[in-house]
Amino acid sequence: MPPRITGRYDRTTTGGEEVAAFIPHPLPPSPPLVLDARLAARLHAAEQALVRLELAGEMVPSLDWFLYAFVRKEAVLSSQIEGTQATLVDLLTFEAQADGSVPGADVEEVCNYLDALAFARTELASPRGLPLSMRLLNEAHCRLLRGVRGADRRPGEVRQSQNWIEGSRPGNAAYVPPPPHALGEVLGDFEKYAHGRDTLPPLVRAGLLHAQFETIHPYLDGNGRIGRLLVTLLLEHWKLLSKPLLYLSLYFKRHREEYYRRLNAVRVEGDWEGWTDFFLDGVATIADEAVAHARDLFMLVAADRARAMAHEGMSVVALRLFELLPRHPVVSVASVMRLVQTTKPTAGRAVELLVQAGVLTETTGRRRDRSFVYQGYLDRLRVGTELEARQGFAPYHPPETRR
Repeated sequence: MPPRITGRYDRTTTGGEEVAAFIPHPLPPSPPLVLDARLAARLHAAEQALVRLELAGEMVPSLDWFLYAFVRKEAVLSSQIEGTQATLVDLLTFEAQADGSVPGADVEEVCNYLDALAFARTELASPRGLPLSMRLLNEAHCRLLRGVRGADRRPGEVRQSQNWIEGSRPGNAAYVPPPPHALGEVLGDFEKYAHGRDTLPPLVRAGLLHAQFETIHPYLDGNGRIGRLLVTLLLEHWKLLSKPLLYLSLYFKRHREEYYRRLNAVRVEGDWEGWTDFFLDGVATIADEAVAHARDLFMLVAADRARAMAHEGMSVVALRLFELLPRHPVVSVASVMRLVQTTKPTAGRAVELLVQAGVLTETTGRRRDRSFVYQGYLDRLRVGTELEARQGFAPYHPPETRR
């Protein structure tokens, strides 16, 4: 196969330095992506893993709480990759508050991700909604950065200045995306490929579009989160999954160095096959883990339900509360009053019964304003969302905001 050239370089001046900005060629790859026997096997494994994940979503007693858990896990992971210091426990603890409190900055970033995803999915599902397009992504981007870190970096707008990835200045950056004057053309090509016909399988195309989006880096901030959200939207829009059950950010978080290396190899070496292999392995790995995860959660809830029902003196209100715990694994007496529509004494008694049954655990050690956690459930759910000493992908620094 002849060498594959995936783009060209444009000499541009930014921050007082001349740099080579990369302008990618349109998709699909040329020469065409080679789906050899090994890559075809990867593709088959990934497609079958998605089928199993879809079936797992249909078999759980409540798709509602299954979806609730997985969407929040993806939101936390995708935000953590960008340096957000919020855990899944932080998010669920905030959601349990019944006093209308304003979230902390890091939790608010995760909440914004949830809002952006919900908006985009609603639009795509509506006959009158926005199609899968840059306009849709721009609207999601606007919601992602609303009132949080990056709110001063043109939320909802394609950038009009040069950005770069890593490095203290443009001249020593690891990568310089397309200059602003080229964005109209490359984003137009990006949309055409997303809506056009291609002989490549949809799952492969989703991987290509994610890599192309990250290469274009159309915003001054939030590119990574929107690029990962794009994969979620594509899998649902192309009916590979009926719900956003795949939290691929976990794979990218685990393998962040290889993620960078694979993206860079596309730009420098034209290695679309290497990137596709990495992407498909991520889909298969995380989908199978999610299936096992769902099975584990289901078995835990079933065992705890039996234990709660067998507990002496168990009340109807406490059992109603138990059924709500997978969607509300962190509660307070005040939040229980709201959830089951009851009085404070009855809510307090329901909580106490579930504590006695070994389902809920008090976590604050306080006499007032106490929080209670469905510990066994939460321990399983939060795997992979713990903060690390070195957090996130290396940031890029738009010249107009860099200090």
